[in-house]
Amino acid sequence: MEPTPYSVLMSRARTDAGESQLDVPEDWLQGRTLFGGLQAAVAFAAMRSLVPQAPLRSLQATFLAPVPGGVVRSRARVLRSGKSATHVESRIVDGDDTLALFVGVFGLPRPSTVKLIPRQPAVTPAHSIELPWIPGVAPNFTQHFKARWIVGGPPFSGMGQPDNVIELGMRDSGRATEYHVLAMADFIPPIALSYVKERIAAASVTWMLEMLAEDVSALPLDGWRVDAQMKAADSGYTNQSLVLWGPGGVPVALGRQCMVVFG
Repeated sequence: MEPTPYSVLMSRARTDAGESQLDVPEDWLQGRTLFGGLQAAVAFAAMRSLVPQAPLRSLQATFLAPVPGGVVRSRARVLRSGKSATHVESRIVDGDDTLALFVGVFGLPRPSTVKLIPRQPAVTPAHSIELPWIPGVAPNFTQHFKARWIVGGPPFSGMGQPDNVIELGMRDSGRATEYHVLAMADFIPPIALSYVKERIAAASVTWMLEMLAEDVSALPLDGWRVDAQMKAADSGYTNQSLVLWGPGGVPVALGRQCMVVFG
C-alpha cells in the first residue's frame, strides 16, 4: 500500500460542530498506537471547528492509552471564552473511553509594548546522521519525514548526548499549515533512546506546545530545525524540551515533554 502524504490525509478529516473523524492508515502508526502528532492534529481539527479564527497559542496533551489505526474520533468543547482567549478541550475517544486529552488556548492578538523574538543559534555540525526508514524496524510514521541529526544521535545509536539538533522536513507537497507544525514538533523521539544500543520501548506521558508564529502558510516543508535537550532522566521517566525553527530560522514553537522509557 502506498503511503498517504500528510496533507492528503488531513484533507480527508471530517469535522462538524466540535467533532472530528479521520480514517488513519497503518503508515501513520507509531508501534501499536497512532503517531502523537497526528493524534494532536485530529483533536485540533475538532477544536478548530469551534474556534475558526484565533491563532493557537498553546496546546497541552495527556496520552492515556494507545490509539489504534482505523477510524479515529475526537470530541471538543469550549471551556471558557473571553474577550481575547478561548480555552477548548478535545478528547480522542473510543466509545465512552478517553484515549488522549488535549487542552488548547486560542488567543487573538493584543496590543503590547513588550516584544522579544528568539534568534536561532548558529550550530557547527558535529556530524551528519540521517534517519533511514527500515520497514519493520523504524516506526511507520517516520517514513513521512526527512530527519538528519547534526548534533547528538538517533535512537539506539549509543551516543548519549543530551543536546540534539535535527534538520527536519516532511515528505509532502505544498506549504506548511498548523497541522504540519503539530507533526514536526512531535517528531523527535525520546533523547534517552540515543543513550542505548539495544532496542527498548518508550512512550509519551504528557506533551506541551507553545506556538510562537501566528501564521506559517508562507513556509515550505523543507529546511526546518529542531533544537532539543533532555533536561532530566530518572526512575524510567525523562523530561525534554525543544525549539522548532522554520526555514530561515523563523521561531515557530516551543515544546516540553515527559516520557517513560522501558529500560
